[in-house]
Amino acid sequence: MAKEYISTDKAPQAIGTYSQAVKTGNTVYLSGQIPLIPETMELINDDITEQTRQVFRNLTAVAEAAGGSFADIVKVHVFLTDLSHFPIVNQVMEEFFTQPYPARAAIGVSELPKGANVEVDAIMTLGD
Repeated sequence: MAKEYISTDKAPQAIGTYSQAVKTGNTVYLSGQIPLIPETMELINDDITEQTRQVFRNLTAVAEAAGGSFADIVKVHVFLTDLSHFPIVNQVMEEFFTQPYPARAAIGVSELPKGANVEVDAIMTLGD
């Protein structure tokens, strides 16, 4: 099956050997986003609420570049350096997602790139 590589300047450019997203068939795999501001490639700040919002803004840009929206996301992985921040992630997710919500996993990690406190990746399906 053919693969399409998705890229947008409305989200942070890849900081390693990966694509922002890869589409195969009607499935799009969105790479993990950390709270980088696309224009500066710097972290938004240390506030977990603002970091989480920036992560979802970045994912929104990549989803749109792939021809979809958050309504098309079926699975989300949330990586946190402090799992006590999970209630904040839930609150922010309600700003970006509507019911029915995607499947989700939350993973506690010791460290994330650039000192971020949160990273999120997603799987999206387009069409039927």
